[in-house]
Amino acid sequence: MVPMSYFVGLSAVLFAIGVAGVLLRRNIIVIFMSIEIMLNAVNLAFVALGRRLGSMDGQVMVFFVMTVAAAEAAVGLAIIIAVFRNRETVNADQLNLMRW
Repeated sequence: MVPMSYFVGLSAVLFAIGVAGVLLRRNIIVIFMSIEIMLNAVNLAFVALGRRLGSMDGQVMVFFVMTVAAAEAAVGLAIIIAVFRNRETVNADQLNLMRW
């Protein structure tokens, strides 16, 4: 049996890597992948907590998070492709679409 603290620790490390990727990187695709890493870290924590409590609530929450992540991936990648076609860059510093 693997202790729950290992799963929670791995989840925290993955979440920290995702936060660092969002804050430090300027490429939109890398930022997008970092958000996905954070979602997977939360999924791992949900499954570990569900296993600890002996219920299926963690797996049910993971199912909903994965559904939202799939929709986010489809819409997010479509927006990234549209921005790249218009601006020919995926650098977040060079994208100022909301400015006049």
